[in-house]
Amino acid sequence: MSSSFADTLFQIELAGSQPATLGESPLWHEQEQALYYVDIAARQVLRLHPASGVLRHWQLDSEPGCIALIAAEEGGGLLVAQRNGLWRLDTASGAHTQLAAAPFDSARQRFNDGKPDAQGRFWVGTIDDVRQPHAGLYRYAAGEFASLAEGIVTSNGLAWSPDQSRLYWSDTKAHEIYVFAFDALTGRLGERRVFARFPVRPPEQALADYGGRPDGAAMDVEGCYWVAMFEGQRLLRLSPEGQVLRELRLPVACPTMPSFGDSDLRTLYITTAREKRPAEELAAQPWAGCVLKVRVDVPGLAPQSVRLKG
Repeated sequence: MSSSFADTLFQIELAGSQPATLGESPLWHEQEQALYYVDIAARQVLRLHPASGVLRHWQLDSEPGCIALIAAEEGGGLLVAQRNGLWRLDTASGAHTQLAAAPFDSARQRFNDGKPDAQGRFWVGTIDDVRQPHAGLYRYAAGEFASLAEGIVTSNGLAWSPDQSRLYWSDTKAHEIYVFAFDALTGRLGERRVFARFPVRPPEQALADYGGRPDGAAMDVEGCYWVAMFEGQRLLRLSPEGQVLRELRLPVACPTMPSFGDSDLRTLYITTAREKRPAEELAAQPWAGCVLKVRVDVPGLAPQSVRLKG
């Protein structure tokens, strides 16, 4: 298969040729010049070295919803939010140590999208297994969880504005992205309001006519929000006012999350999914499940690190 997909303005390329079942949470590691991500369904953390194409994986005992860097001064490694709690993965030794049990019934929910803020607090949401509005958003700091928001089905889309005055969060099932006023010093949230809303697909609508629903997201230095539109075969760049500034058409129906990487943070790496997709779709979209990449004009924000000691 070809190694690129021509968009009208951008060249979408294949970053890694081995497909995941449900790829998520791409995370650029500057020191290693590598991209970490997870395969939720396969219960794996993966590391792709784009320059060499070398792929490594770590097998887990429960689904990893997301990953984050742990501050170097606290030993480094990855924080992995799994179904049953938060874990530390030492990628050098393979040691896998639980930090905290899940603050919910893990037989009914699991962790999903999560990221640290600039102060090192870890924000992570959940997804309800039977897709009812029982999921929410948690903040983990100094060894304790605090519940900050609730009443949604699928927590996704976490990102902060460059000045840390806004927190973005979405409910994929509801087709809505929210924004909160954010107090960077205390980690408190203001009132939740709708930032962007997308049409829900009625049963009779063909998938080709559906724009998708908001999944994972990333923030660029201009304060624009890049969001993967699951089943919409596209990536959107939204202005701080919620207007669509740019649409990148993709060669797969189900992008899950973008993340900025490479030394200049101008490469968008995009995880994708192939889980439960129709056979005819997978035959037509051989890149489904693979990590894609595209060069963009505006760099993104570097990932923050978790500070476990608060």
